Amino acid sequence: MLGAICGDVIGRPYEFEAPTTNYDFELFTDQSRFSDDTVMTAAVADAILNGRAFEVSLVEFGVRHIEGGYGKSFKAWLLDANRQPGTSFGNGSAMRASPVGWLSDSLADTIGLAWRSAMPSHGHPEGIKGAIAAAAAVRLALDGKPPEEVRNVIASLTGYDMHRSVEQIRANYPRFKVTCQDSVPEAIICAIEATSYEDAIRKAVSLGNDADTQAAIAGSIAEVYFGVPDGIAERALSTLTHDLREVCDQFVVRTAHLRASGR
Repeated sequence: MLGAICGDVIGRPYEFEAPTTNYDFELFTDQSRFSDDTVMTAAVADAILNGRAFEVSLVEFGVRHIEGGYGKSFKAWLLDANRQPGTSFGNGSAMRASPVGWLSDSLADTIGLAWRSAMPSHGHPEGIKGAIAAAAAVRLALDGKPPEEVRNVIASLTGYDMHRSVEQIRANYPRFKVTCQDSVPEAIICAIEATSYEDAIRKAVSLGNDADTQAAIAGSIAEVYFGVPDGIAERALSTLTHDLREVCDQFVVRTAHLRASGR
């Protein structure tokens, strides 16, 4: 979860108006702050930690932070008093899924919980697949699986083309795609090819697509392999509001046994 938040904060200045393909971009700027990726990640964590329905937490946190940068359709869903289950295949289902990997007991449990976390708003098969891929990559890393095994398992679970390099992706990547199928496998590849947490984030942001979401997904996986450097964590966490920090702190306490075991 911390890895996702830091990725979001670092990537946000490079979303929309200011994308970059420069690997050596400025890590933090005066525009570095959390966005909807962090808000929805906290909502998913809150739902699992406190036994709440995913839809209840997503709407509560989303409305509280309604100017977080949501897509037009998702924002309308949040504000609709008569909302129905959504059928989006946007990458919003994946950007919020990392707590599932940490707070589940097995890969099978992760898959089921990721499916449930997606369903309120992202019930399209591709939306569900994106959530499963992002959460499963975290779970596999926590289970000690090496990056190449993560690559293979995610490909088997989803049908994504995981056998590309970051440089192959970079050579022919779209200007701005926010669907799961056009951004989730790419973000996971950034993490499993990384040599450090910061390297994963720089790879994800400098693809030049949906920078903060890609960095959030990549960062959530890279956190397991490398940890998050203290300076990056402190800078990103300092941008959080009290309610988001409270969930983050609760999450850290609940997952302390995994961290103590070196995972």
